[in-house]
Amino acid sequence: MKGNGIISTLYEHGTLASLMAGNMAGTITLADLLKHGSTGIGTFDGLDGEVIILDGEVYQAVSDGTVNHVTDSQAKMPFASVHTPADLEELKLTDVDFNALNGKFVQQHELKNVFAALCLTGKFSHVKVRIAPKQKEPYPSLLEVAQGQPTFTRDDVNGTIIGYYAPEIFGSVTAAGWHLHFISDDRQFAGHLLEFTAPALTGDLQIFDALEQHLPIADQAFRQGEVDMATLRDSIAQSEGNQD
Repeated sequence: MKGNGIISTLYEHGTLASLMAGNMAGTITLADLLKHGSTGIGTFDGLDGEVIILDGEVYQAVSDGTVNHVTDSQAKMPFASVHTPADLEELKLTDVDFNALNGKFVQQHELKNVFAALCLTGKFSHVKVRIAPKQKEPYPSLLEVAQGQPTFTRDDVNGTIIGYYAPEIFGSVTAAGWHLHFISDDRQFAGHLLEFTAPALTGDLQIFDALEQHLPIADQAFRQGEVDMATLRDSIAQSEGNQD
């Protein structure tokens, strides 16, 4: 439980609602994003793959299943979340899967009204990920993209889960519940996490005092974008694919 008086911040660029509406052009450089944290997740310009950021190193899983180590600091992203690890709660978990994370883990750690970062490492019995393929203008909605995204599986793989928990009331700004990415230790397999099982994992949990929401106000597509609020949450749940 936090109690040291030091404020920790989750920094998010863009909104998931805007991405759902098809605003997929990059609006922040990787260099500017990394000023706000060394660890996080996101996607590149045109929804080009799944991004994992660990200790300032940036990896991009692309839709053919390969993983790139990205060093271009001027590469742009339409949506990303980062933080600086601090004030961590050590975790040792057994029999871990999404059901456990969505159920007793959220209850035990009292997460339903807070933002949190999760990092778990170990040997996974099974992992299934999906990877967004790069889109071209005019961009479709994220839901349309999600319905045709390639998926990949790996068994008996060592790797790391990284991502965030968000309260349901913020479910249009970002993904409510867990939004997690995975990357293998050999950096050859990665993506947006859909399902997993692991007998034992270690890692840490970080609870945030503050959310810093950065909006790309100079981007005309963002400024003029229209979001269908009536169907937004259902569409996000379908596109995330791991909230059942």
